[in-house]
Amino acid sequence: MSTLYNIQQVAVIGAGTMGRGIVISLARAGLAVQWLDNDPGATEAGLAMIAQTWAQQVAKGRIAQAEADACLARVHPVMAYDDLAAADLVIEAVYESLALKQAIFRTLDSTLKADAILASNTSALDIDAIAAVTRRPEQVLGLHFFSPAHVMRLLEVVRGARTSPAVLDAAQALGQRMGKEVVVAGNCPGFIGNRMLASYVAEARKLLLEGATPRQVDGALQAFGMAMGPFRMYDVVGLDLEWRARQLAGNGMDAPLVQVDNALCALGRFGQKSGQGYYRYTPGSREAGHDPEVDALVLKVAQDLGVRRRPIDDEEIRERCLLALVNEGAKILEETVAGCSTDIDRVYLHGYGFPHQAGGPMHWADQQGLSLLLARLERLQGLFGEHWRPAGLLMRLVAEGKRLADVRGGRA
Repeated sequence: MSTLYNIQQVAVIGAGTMGRGIVISLARAGLAVQWLDNDPGATEAGLAMIAQTWAQQVAKGRIAQAEADACLARVHPVMAYDDLAAADLVIEAVYESLALKQAIFRTLDSTLKADAILASNTSALDIDAIAAVTRRPEQVLGLHFFSPAHVMRLLEVVRGARTSPAVLDAAQALGQRMGKEVVVAGNCPGFIGNRMLASYVAEARKLLLEGATPRQVDGALQAFGMAMGPFRMYDVVGLDLEWRARQLAGNGMDAPLVQVDNALCALGRFGQKSGQGYYRYTPGSREAGHDPEVDALVLKVAQDLGVRRRPIDDEEIRERCLLALVNEGAKILEETVAGCSTDIDRVYLHGYGFPHQAGGPMHWADQQGLSLLLARLERLQGLFGEHWRPAGLLMRLVAEGKRLADVRGGRA
């Protein structure tokens, strides 16, 4: 732990899915956890869920009953922000609304002791905009857990413009105490993982409209070694999460690339949890079954948008999705959002199901040869437009005969 920040008492705001997983992770690491939600019923339901989780661990012989009891005893539901006054660190884990998060941070800033650290579990929002409403921006940062937080190993520690080195050190030590794979990321929309994912998913959605099917896109990427394709991933996460976020934000609903998602959600097809999404699911099974109705819906959306469909092969799917990841990763590296290519690879290996045998997207790119990938990107730019323009870093590395692995702090 940092000599300045000895984190022992932690608080979590929010008793939804993310909050529950974070509470389990903290308590399992031996930390006392205060838990606050504006709906006491949500906290009660959360306590029941985490008790059941530990009971299942005991039943499977993974932990002893005494350990389960000790973990549960470390969790203390509280009723008001005033009860958190002595916390060393507070992790906010409410839904993705900047206004709501800023309101919570204003209250925390005025309530907590002066040296408390304030963290947001946001997956994409501006950490500096959250820090700006406090009088302690040096003590504000992002702790982006991945869902389910008590299962997924990755933790993105997001540094704001004014986050102090001591606070970053304390956050990294806390992540390691929880057994997480900790990666420090700079502040930008989506940080490392979700910023790259946006480019990857955008290509998958374009391919869908241009002539592919969800099953074909997922199958091509799973054949490469991805744990699951993008449409299967959306079914697992829940299509309604981004759909509701678009509605809440009041923009993005008309974007062509989300029209298939919007149409599915309008039919109540939210993914695995509702039994239907891009695929069909039989009760009690996680197996994704092909649904011709979805293929027909994709065709109708493409026609309504005036997109002319054509045959698309698996190689084009892999090339466009993987090169979109690599090109965005190179931009992230150039902008020092990530400190090195290995950090990007760790994010994708531990949080996004990239095949371990490929070593991560940046390692894979180096293995393919950057000059070859640059030529492929330039070809895609000629075919599909400026969004395929190769990252400046890639062009520079090819000219200098260097690799992505040679880059530190944005420079080779």
